[in-house]
Amino acid sequence: MTETPFDDLRGRCCVVTGGAGVICGAIAGCLASRGVKTALVDLRADAAKRKAGEIAKSTGGAVLGVGADVLDKKSLAEAKKRISDAFGPVDILINGAGGNGAKATTSVEKIGEEDIDHLDATFFGLDADSFRSVFDLNFMGTLLPTMMFAADMVRQKSGSVLNISSMNSFRPLTRIPAYSAAKASVNNFTAWLAAHLAPRNVRVNAVAPGFLLTDQNRFLLTDQKTGELTARGRKIIGATPMGRFGDPGDLLGAVLFLISDMSRFVTGVVLPVDGGFNTYSGV
Repeated sequence: MTETPFDDLRGRCCVVTGGAGVICGAIAGCLASRGVKTALVDLRADAAKRKAGEIAKSTGGAVLGVGADVLDKKSLAEAKKRISDAFGPVDILINGAGGNGAKATTSVEKIGEEDIDHLDATFFGLDADSFRSVFDLNFMGTLLPTMMFAADMVRQKSGSVLNISSMNSFRPLTRIPAYSAAKASVNNFTAWLAAHLAPRNVRVNAVAPGFLLTDQNRFLLTDQKTGELTARGRKIIGATPMGRFGDPGDLLGAVLFLISDMSRFVTGVVLPVDGGFNTYSGV
C-alpha cells in the first residue's frame, strides 16, 4: 500500500488538553480519523467522555476522554496513568487548554479624558485574581501538562509537543491584557523548550490561530442580542485580508504538519493561521 501524507501518525498516542472544546475537539477528531490513539483531557470530565464517545463513533478510532485540571499536577498524574494504561507511552502532546475571562478584560480600548473619573473600566480596574486566573490557565496550563506528558518522549527519544498560541501573542489586542501576555509567554516558552529538548529528538512548536469565533470571544465580537458583529468584530474582519473569521477546520493542516514527520527538522516555530491578519498594516 502506498504511504500517504501523515501516515506516520497512525498508531501513535496523542494527548489533547482542552479536548472537549470546539477547536481541540475538531483537532482530536481529525487525529482519530487518521488512526491516532487520542486522549481528550478536559476539566469537564463528562464533556471529555461525551466528546470522546462521539469521535470514536464517527471515526472508529481509539479515543479516551479523561477529566483533569491542567493546573494541578496530581490531577494530571492520575490522567497520565489512565492514558498510559489504555494507550501506552505518549508520543504527541497538544496543549489546547486555555481561554479568556470577562473580569480580565477592560471595558474601554484606550483611556480618554472622559475615563479619568471612571478608571475602573480601564487597566486600573482589572481584578488581579481574574488576571492571574487567565494568565495561569493559558501559560501554566501549558507548562504543567508538558512536564507530565512530554517525559515519555524524552525517554523514548522521539516526540512532538504542539502549543496553541494566538495572534494576540504577536500583536497584543486592546482590552485583553492577561490573555495576550500569557500567549506571548507561550511563544517564548515554545522556543526555549524546543532548544532544551532538541538533543532528545523531541520537537516543540506552536500554531497561532487568527480570529475564530468561539465561546471564549463571542461576547467581544458579536452582539448577544442581535447576533450582529460588534464594532470590534468589524475591525477584525476589516484587518483580515481574507475577510472572514476562521473555522476550527482551518487549523488542521498546520497541526498535522507540525506533529508529523513531515516537519521532522522544524522546531521552535510559531506558525500563524490567521487569514493574513499578521501581514496587514491596515493601509
